[in-house]
Amino acid sequence: MALGAAVVALAPLAGVVWAAMQPGLADIAGKDVARYALTSGALALGVAAATAVVGSLAAWLTAMHRFPGRDVFAWALALPLAAPAFALAYAYAQLFDVAGPLRMGMRAGFGWDLPIQMRSAPGAIFVLSCAFYPYVFLAMRAAFLNQSVHPLEAARTLGCSARQAFVQVALPLARPALAAGMALAVMETLADYGAVQFLSVQTLTTGVVRAWSVYGSPASAARFALPLLATAAVLLWLERWGRRGRGYESAHARYRPLQAEALTGWRAVAATGFCLTLLTLALILPVGFLLLRSLEVTPGWSRLLAAAGRTLGMGALGAGATVILATLLALGATRLPVTARIASLGYATPGAVMAIGLLAPAAVLWRLSPGSSSGLVVGVALLTYAYAARLMAAALEPIEAGFAKVTPAMIGAARNLGRSETGAALAIQLPIARGALLTAALIVFIDVLKELPATLILRPFDFDTLAVLASNYAGDERLPQAGWPALMIIALALPGVIWLTRKIAASRPGASQ
Repeated sequence: MALGAAVVALAPLAGVVWAAMQPGLADIAGKDVARYALTSGALALGVAAATAVVGSLAAWLTAMHRFPGRDVFAWALALPLAAPAFALAYAYAQLFDVAGPLRMGMRAGFGWDLPIQMRSAPGAIFVLSCAFYPYVFLAMRAAFLNQSVHPLEAARTLGCSARQAFVQVALPLARPALAAGMALAVMETLADYGAVQFLSVQTLTTGVVRAWSVYGSPASAARFALPLLATAAVLLWLERWGRRGRGYESAHARYRPLQAEALTGWRAVAATGFCLTLLTLALILPVGFLLLRSLEVTPGWSRLLAAAGRTLGMGALGAGATVILATLLALGATRLPVTARIASLGYATPGAVMAIGLLAPAAVLWRLSPGSSSGLVVGVALLTYAYAARLMAAALEPIEAGFAKVTPAMIGAARNLGRSETGAALAIQLPIARGALLTAALIVFIDVLKELPATLILRPFDFDTLAVLASNYAGDERLPQAGWPALMIIALALPGVIWLTRKIAASRPGASQ
């Protein structure tokens, strides 16, 4: 079963390679692919550096210090995870537009213009960093919360200042978490389509969608996808290599409650100001502005509610299918660990690439089912497949962690009592890992709510989700209307993000649940 789940995850990637070898290339020069690849590389480097700095600093401040607002910032700084990157792009593009309120206010009040263009590569780096820094923040906060205090106390006893203890002790200990968080941020950057397309930045992902939608050439789209696949494989390998053999925490370490350092004076003001500025830039300002613009128009509630229903339905289907496949993989990983690593490649692959890999079987299935109802079923099934193949690794990580709580002695006892292998899994492993399964389902559900490129390519006719609806409105420059579906995605994802942050806060051994 684990091997079958790995094949399911890998099949779309094989489809991309097969499509790239087919004739029928559009008139796209090789230099375009190189230019798009360079832009994607620059964005990835910029976002990796920015998210590493602000995410680590925010995590260190909220985990190890006390200052005004710290209890709120500890969970609120993760909330931008609920906001799709394209929603932030819509807001900042309007704010910094030539006729936008920010530029007009600066010209009217001070007589000079802002030297910043949001529709540019630096603008895209800023927007994507605001959207994806929570990946580093959550990973680093969990790492800091689970560190033993003894190394830090030893460093301070030997004369290190708080800053030196952070740089020389805490940060190296949390390096695997930093690598994992940065890898996730870079993967999401390479996979993003809505934000970079709206900000007029041409990346490999926009090239994939453009080659398919404008030139109608799946072969050309697959050619754009190949560098992304190679980059995804390298990133995944780097992320695994960064974590391998670098588990510095001892299973026998004694944990005591963290003694957070109280900040006073200018240091408390600086810590509060940094966290408040980060939260304002990543969430309060863009979402508040989108809300104000959205209130200028009357929303089409019937269309919005229908799209919300489809979004929730696809989220539930995607989460269910992904968790089932990931559970099978995790159960079989003890015998075939390579299957889990192969299936993880999908998470580093953009949704647009997954969709291109499924175009060939989709065309066959659509020809075999010409009716509208059967076409809807086929389209929904393909979308669910694409979500599961792409997000299986996101579900696999927490499920594997949940199964790690089950000792071989527990399984052996169940087998000695007459349980089969499947019976032991149902009676022992799944109940113990119930919380991990719920966490995995929630992570996939939130990701599916925000997924745009795969949905855009594979959705059945007249099957708009909230993300597609926002993209269509934004493409027509109807930005106030685009704000409503974007805000509804945030509202649907927020409860899940808050639950995840509370779970991380309680993850330290001995902490109250």
